[in-house]
Parts: sequence; structure tokens; C-alpha cells
Amino acid sequence: MFPVKLNNPICFFDIESTGIVPRADRIIELAIIKINPDGTEIEKEWLLNPGIPIPQETTAIHGITDEIVKSCPTFPDVAHEIRAFIADSDLGGFNITRFDIPILCEEFLRAGVMFEFESRRIIDAQKIFHAREPRNLAAALAFYCNKEHTDAHGAIADTRATIDVVIGQFQRYTDLPSDIDELDQMFNPRDPFNADRAGRFRWVDNKLTINFGKKKGALVEDLIRDDPNFLKWICRSDFPRDTRTIAENALDGKLPPPPRPKAPPSHRDKASRLHT
Repeated sequence: MFPVKLNNPICFFDIESTGIVPRADRIIELAIIKINPDGTEIEKEWLLNPGIPIPQETTAIHGITDEIVKSCPTFPDVAHEIRAFIADSDLGGFNITRFDIPILCEEFLRAGVMFEFESRRIIDAQKIFHAREPRNLAAALAFYCNKEHTDAHGAIADTRATIDVVIGQFQRYTDLPSDIDELDQMFNPRDPFNADRAGRFRWVDNKLTINFGKKKGALVEDLIRDDPNFLKWICRSDFPRDTRTIAENALDGKLPPPPRPKAPPSHRDKASRLHT
């Protein structure tokens, strides 16, 4: 039984691709195992023609050649099917926050299919693993499950191995929260003053500012007026999708709302926590 209490389905997924740059590379294989709140599972797998040559060095890793995928659908051909399968599920995987989610978002964007991930809870087994036992997926499977990962870089095998690792992590670390909100906040903390997940835009005194590089501290409203080319550079560069969206909207004169301060917990809230 999956150890996290789910109020939404969660889609664990793994991607094999033409390379490691989310904006430039393409998905070749996508495997998803959806776990429903009642514990039932549904597996889906897509082999895709990336529309660009697969480099030999990546074929050496996952074994997928141009010949294998030449008659397969492209991502835009199945984008609506994939989006419908994921629906409003939370997301899980191994290293998905750094690679799989960004490249999936880019593919949906190119296909013209809306896919928002910012509000979804995330279980990234690599973050739990690296926080406790810094190694890779094969070592994680051996450490937590006493299993050998004999089919590494096969998408469905990697996805199944990741679920086994998460289950093993909960068996080993009994202090891990079974509430998905608490788990998400523990390993994917959001700073409420960051306007995007990466913190490239940050709220300071209710003013949206740049939080990196030579423009760090500059007000976005000033850049709109005095240096819009900087925002245009963000739009066309390899920043995460939510960062680029803020820049694009700013150029259209639209800024996100500032964070609302959290009210201090009431005595009743404190008491309830003490008795749980």
C-alpha cells in the first residue's frame, strides 16, 4: 500500500529524451503510473518520435534509436491524451523537479496544450533520498528495497523502481509525514515572497523585483518602463516556464498579486497540533 494519504491521484512518471536541456530537447519515451486515493493503479506508456535526430550518446544510455521511433506519434499527436490522463493529479518521480517537469511543460507549451504544475504537490524521491542517503536511483533501490535495478533507463522500470524507493523510504524513516501537503512542504519548500518557484522574481515591500544577476533588486515596474529588453531576454532564455510567464505578463502590463501575510496560528490551532 502506498504510504502517503492521497486526496488527489498522484502520477509518478519518468522520461527518456534526446538530451538534458528541457527547452531544446524532446521527449522520446514517457511512462506514467497513476496511483488513485483508493490505492488502485493505472499504467500508461508512450514511445514518441521527437522530430529531431536522437544523438548517439543518448541512444547509448536508453537504447532508443531514430529507427525505433520513426513511425511513432509525436508529442503534439498525443498531448491531449497525456494531459487528460494526468488531469489534476499531483506529481511524483525521481529528479522530476529539475528535469522531467520542465521538459514536460515545454512539450505541452509547444503543442499548445495548457498544463499548469505550480499548484500540484510533488513527491521527488531523489530529494528525500539525497537528504538522507545521497546516491542515484539504482543505489536507492538497493539500499531501501534490497533489489538490483536490472533495467535502468527503461522508463516504466525506472518509474516502478521510484515507487518502490518511496515505499522503502517511508518504511525506513518513520518520521516522514504521510500527509502529502506536509511532505511537499518539507522537501519542496515555497518561499511566499518568491513570485516564481526558482525565486528569480521576488516580492520586496510589496514590489516585484528581480532577484538575480546585474539587475538584482531592480523593480519590475521600472524595467517595464526603462529596460523592457531585459524582460524580453528572460522570455527567450532557458528559464523555467513560470519565470518566463511572469516576464511575458509584465511586458503586457500584468503583474501577479503580492503575497498575503499569513495570520498567526490561533490558540485552538496550537492545541490541535499538540494533540495530533
